[in-house]
Amino acid sequence: MPFRIALSGLNAASADLKATGNNIANAGTIGFKSSRTEFVDIFATGYGGISATAIGGGTRLAGVTQQFSQGNVDFTDNNLDLAINGQGFFVLDNDGTQLLSRAGAFKVDRDGFAVNSSGSRLQIFPATVSSNGTTFDTGRLSNLQLSTSEGAPAATSEVTSILNLDAGETVPAAAFDTAAPLPDQYNASTSLTVYDSLGTQHTATQYFVKTGANTWNNYLYVDNTLVTTGGADFGTLTFNPDGSLATPAGGAVVFDDYVPSTGAQNMQLDLDFAQATQYGSSFSVSTLRQDGFSAGRLSGIDIDAEGIISARYTNGQSLTMGKVAMANVSNPQGLAPQGDTVWGLTYSAGDLLLGEAGTSSFGLLQSGALESSNVDIASELVSLITAQRNYQANAQVISTADTVTQTIINIR
Repeated sequence: MPFRIALSGLNAASADLKATGNNIANAGTIGFKSSRTEFVDIFATGYGGISATAIGGGTRLAGVTQQFSQGNVDFTDNNLDLAINGQGFFVLDNDGTQLLSRAGAFKVDRDGFAVNSSGSRLQIFPATVSSNGTTFDTGRLSNLQLSTSEGAPAATSEVTSILNLDAGETVPAAAFDTAAPLPDQYNASTSLTVYDSLGTQHTATQYFVKTGANTWNNYLYVDNTLVTTGGADFGTLTFNPDGSLATPAGGAVVFDDYVPSTGAQNMQLDLDFAQATQYGSSFSVSTLRQDGFSAGRLSGIDIDAEGIISARYTNGQSLTMGKVAMANVSNPQGLAPQGDTVWGLTYSAGDLLLGEAGTSSFGLLQSGALESSNVDIASELVSLITAQRNYQANAQVISTADTVTQTIINIR
């Protein structure tokens, strides 16, 4: 009957119109992938095959497939916003269910987890820090959680002093008074801030006293308290005739423990003078560097193109937290849309392949950016016109079939 054939055409045009309308509605949806309706014709088959004179029975919707082409990358001011430039998906944890997404608009929830608008948590490969550097456990997934507590401090253990002592200086006439040093008792001095194990600041001051040709005494005070070295009040520096350091061997003067009044662990400071010189120019300090730092609060995070996540703290330190996990399947069109711009795994999609950004078939990440919808509005508007014309044409078939049927009924 032509009515049923035309009806199948109306249903097909209506489905096409719905898919096109859905594409247009999501033209501004982050990470959205446009859909395409695919139709097949209908033939009634019988034993022995289809007759050469058989007429088709209309059309039906074979499937709605999503098109995973790349969307434009738009930049934002949020470092947690991520865009994938190339293949791959973000891996999300939704109460134990694994989901995939291209929408990288992440924020931090009340517990510090990086989540999307639906509360699904971003998955990463956790970082492991060892003496050999930082590695990532790609065999295990964990949720990205930003700690809001203060970062632990580290006590100063080594001070590097790159300086020049004036070879033209004379031995001070007055002896150095360890209880209260006066300017006429030493030739040069310099200070810097050091930290105990609780992150409390202390002022470390060095005094340099020339005692003879190419020979200097080095006194160390922390918070105006003399720190001894090997039980002696000072360390001794000697220089070669060319101005380079002769002793101590290796350049390190190891001082005895200083006991902070804050209740922190005893501080042992090693002063490294390996690059110190004694030339015939005025006293100068090129570098005065120490390896301790105070406690710090999280000030922000950085994510590089390979997905490595680094947390920045107010004390100037940086901590590697992990690497954004990437995923892919052999047949992305087999993924099941779950809404909220996420997809679920299915048998037809194939096995899940986890990996790192920038490796194998996985694209690179762009922090502070989002992938926009890949909907082409101009193309969709043309599809609207096509669907409308198809609907009108099938409706006309029904009208014509009705006229023909009415003519037969009217035969007397």
